[in-house]
Parts: sequence; structure tokens; C-alpha cells
Amino acid sequence: MPHVQHGASGSFGPVLLTIMLVLTALIYLRGWVLLRSNSLSRIPAWRACSFLVGLFLIWIAVASPLSALDQELLTAHMLKHLLLMTVAPPLIWLGEAVRACSQALLRFLRARPVAFCWPVSIWTMERSFLRPEVCWLSSAAALVGWHIPAVFTLAMQSQGWHFVEQSSFVVTGLLFWWPVVQPWPSVLRPDLSMILYLFFATLPCDLLSGFLVFCDRVVYPVYLSSSNVLGFTALADQQCAAALMWTCVTVVYLVAGAVLAMRLLSPRNFRNHEFARRDLDVRAVPRSGRQRLEAF
Repeated sequence: MPHVQHGASGSFGPVLLTIMLVLTALIYLRGWVLLRSNSLSRIPAWRACSFLVGLFLIWIAVASPLSALDQELLTAHMLKHLLLMTVAPPLIWLGEAVRACSQALLRFLRARPVAFCWPVSIWTMERSFLRPEVCWLSSAAALVGWHIPAVFTLAMQSQGWHFVEQSSFVVTGLLFWWPVVQPWPSVLRPDLSMILYLFFATLPCDLLSGFLVFCDRVVYPVYLSSSNVLGFTALADQQCAAALMWTCVTVVYLVAGAVLAMRLLSPRNFRNHEFARRDLDVRAVPRSGRQRLEAF
């Protein structure tokens, strides 16, 4: 079965994606610098580093040589999925991406009334679309759906569907981690349900990785033609990819669960900080905008 070709016709894609990621980084850094003028609302340097590392991991997955290597090894393909869904999204949310980018864009547009509608719209989405059950189901559906052999083969043979696949991993990854990280303008509320949320999120990964490990045949025939790459047979490559997914997901979710458990054991400091930050944001809103915020 033919793979996606990465010749001259597809060489513009990684360049365009690199430009988009660089522009995103510049917008974020502009907002980060603007927020430094206010000692109460500034974003710590470690959060800025977290955001930039998250963007860099996305670049590795979609625009680096790894994006071509995934045509030869299922392990490399699985590593891309893990970077896009499991590792990069929480780093981006930890960087306070919404607050910094909105600050930069709104300062650039000089649209002050819109500046105060933006947090309101995020809170509205959080109450409806960004609910934990919606985020969990969308992430599980993307993970399982794109690993159905027929759908997997379609994405590997079409550049358009391959782009849709990668985009869906990023979007559902961001959705999944939103209720866990609870970035601005959310109010951080330590909750035992988030630990259960992470536990149940491991189940689709465990089922998929277990199936790939113990299956005695190659599930994705698209990799049969690239067997013996780096000394791997197609079946050994499949088992290695499954082990990588199971290990990475387990470790990342375990770390996130440990952090949430620490917040549950000592929630006062976290709550005081987040409530103070929200109060500061509300005071900055004019009376008309404040009335809209108080409605929520």
C-alpha cells in the first residue's frame, strides 16, 4: 500500500506549519511582555517556558524529520500522537496561553470592548462545551477512531486526511487537558473527580495498546512494506509502539494525578491565589463588562 509522499509537493506543509508556530510563539511572547508591567497579573517565566516547549513538541511532531519517519515506523507514528495529545497540550495550558495571547492580540487591535467579552466567552464555553464529559469523550473518540485499521490507512494514504488526523489530535488533546489544568480564565478548584477523570482516560489507551501488543498479526498493513527498518520487523514495531503508548500515557497521567492529589491535600494556597487573580481580572473590567461577568 502506498504511503503519503513527502516530496516537493508536500514540502511546503512543514514550512507553513513552522511559520504558524513561530507566529504563535511571537504573539504569546508579546502578551507575556505586556503582562510583566503588572506585578499582580504577570505570568511567571516558567510558564512561558512551558508554553514554548509545548509549541516546540508540536513542531517536532508535525514539521521535523519525525513527521516523515512515521511513514516507515509505527513507533514513530505513535510518538507523534503522544506528543500532540498527551505531552504538548498540558504544557501549553500551563503557560497561560489564553491570557497572554489575548492580551497581545487585543493590544494590537486596540479593541478594548472586545477585550472584556473574551473572558466571558471562555467562561460560557466552559459551562457548556468544555465540560469534563465532553472533553473525555472527544479525546477517546479521536484516539480510538483514528486507530481503526481502515481509517488509519486512509490517513496514511492521503495528505488531506493526515492533516485532519493530526489537527484532531491537537484539538482533542487541548480539550482533554482543559478541565485538568484549568487555565485562565478558569478558577482553579481542586477536585477528586479529576483524578478519576485521568484514571478512566487510561482505559482506551490500555485497551488499544493491549490489543496491539498481544495481536499475532500486523494490524496496519501499510507498514508491511517498511519492515526491517532499524532492524525492526513490522510486528516488533507494532509491539514497540503499543508499549510506548502504554508507558507514556501511564507516566504522564500518574504525574498529573499526583499534582492534583497534592492540591487536594493543601488546597488553600491554590484557591487563594486563583481567587485573587480572578478578582484582579474582574476589577479591570468596566462596569458594563463587569455586569456580564457577574451574570456567570
